[in-house]
Amino acid sequence: MVKLIHTLADHSDDVNYCAFSSSCLATCSLDKTIRLYSLNNFTELPYSPLKGHTYAVHCCCFSPSGHILASCSTDGTTMLWNTRNGQTLAVLKQPRGSPVRVCRFSPDSAYLVSGAADGSIVLWNVQSLKLYRSGSVKDGSLVACAFSPNGNLFVTGSSCGDLTIWDDKMRCLYNEKGHDLGVTCCDFSSQAVSGGEQGSRYFRMASCGQDNQIKLWLISLADLLGCELKYECTLNGHSAPVLACAFSYDGQMLVSGSVDKSIIIHDTKTGSILHTLTQHTRYVTTCAFAPDIPLLATGSMDKTVNIWQFDPKQHCAGSRLEDEPKMSIENWSEEEVSVWLCAQGLKDLVGIFKMNNIDGKELLSLTKHSLTNDVKIESLGLRSKVFRKIEELRSNVDSVSLGIPDEFLCPITRELMKEPVIAADGYSYEKEAMENWISKKRRSSPMTNLPLQSLILTPNRTLKMAINRWLETQQKYNETT
Repeated sequence: MVKLIHTLADHSDDVNYCAFSSSCLATCSLDKTIRLYSLNNFTELPYSPLKGHTYAVHCCCFSPSGHILASCSTDGTTMLWNTRNGQTLAVLKQPRGSPVRVCRFSPDSAYLVSGAADGSIVLWNVQSLKLYRSGSVKDGSLVACAFSPNGNLFVTGSSCGDLTIWDDKMRCLYNEKGHDLGVTCCDFSSQAVSGGEQGSRYFRMASCGQDNQIKLWLISLADLLGCELKYECTLNGHSAPVLACAFSYDGQMLVSGSVDKSIIIHDTKTGSILHTLTQHTRYVTTCAFAPDIPLLATGSMDKTVNIWQFDPKQHCAGSRLEDEPKMSIENWSEEEVSVWLCAQGLKDLVGIFKMNNIDGKELLSLTKHSLTNDVKIESLGLRSKVFRKIEELRSNVDSVSLGIPDEFLCPITRELMKEPVIAADGYSYEKEAMENWISKKRRSSPMTNLPLQSLILTPNRTLKMAINRWLETQQKYNETT
């Protein structure tokens, strides 16, 4: 059971991130502030909000001890705060002053990573507060980062879809395209898993992206010189880009938040959906589990942070609050159908379904007749159970059309973009609108008011593909209604 126990509504703009320590909850927002709350009664701490950033705060995180809080911003800085009194400990300036999108402490608190819109990555020495190593990704903005539990490596995700593994000396160990339309978040499970013929040990990592998917990966704990990402499976359920994902501290659950306004809690062993939460009224931008108590925090563009309490022992697959979101079941692969069968207690049918090449589209089209004559399920009881589960899937497919995603709207005209371009500030605009902006001798960013370092506009082909894909989905919806 999961229940909403508190809603925090102190931010005056979109909530971008939330993070727990053992005693506090931190939230940050487009309103330039970071707020700190006690976990005892969710009252705001006396020295909150923390003010120091001059533009939107994108991310915040606690050091493992909880004594230091890091926050990063469009203003090109990562700030360190004393969580006992709210005092500023340091202001770390990103090289070239690019907007900083993500920051993470290493598990031993020795280092802090900051990643920026220009693709730069900095590894800071927390003790000396000096730059230790720096690097960059080949393409796109740096938008996601997570350290492995032992701190020997970390993974970054870019807006171009790449997942890159780095060691603690900032050497690139491996790179792979993880999500076609861009990565939005990634996280490591604290629990190692076994696999392979020789019982090898792996780290499990989750990533999510603009392609509506959550993917689980395995990274070998063996010789890092041969390090690579091994795809494990895809978790489905969201009908729009997934903006955030996080493991529970025991690694048994994974929570995700999406543009479809829902939060989904998955069982990481079976891939089944445990709960679907739909309290937020706008995009869910962040989610986090508390380390020591059964609490979950979710933040949204509706300017609120919801606190949920759950019973970790009640892993009831299929339980949900309010309505489940539209599901992209038609797009399931044969492997994802197999995962669904296992979650429904129908593991014995996996072989038969694979033999018949049944993917999501085929699954939804199955009838009692085809289950008998085509799939050849002989047991009447088993056949009836399968058909009943398929009927439940069909009933969960919500055909309500979504509104235009905010990231598809030009910040200047607030209209759907046809020819999106990326300006020097890292934001995307409609080409004609931005050209008109520049032609009026405006040399500042429409979003940040900071001077534009260059007037070059680069076509954002990834965003254009995403918009076209959304338009095709809308067209299909209109044809069927």
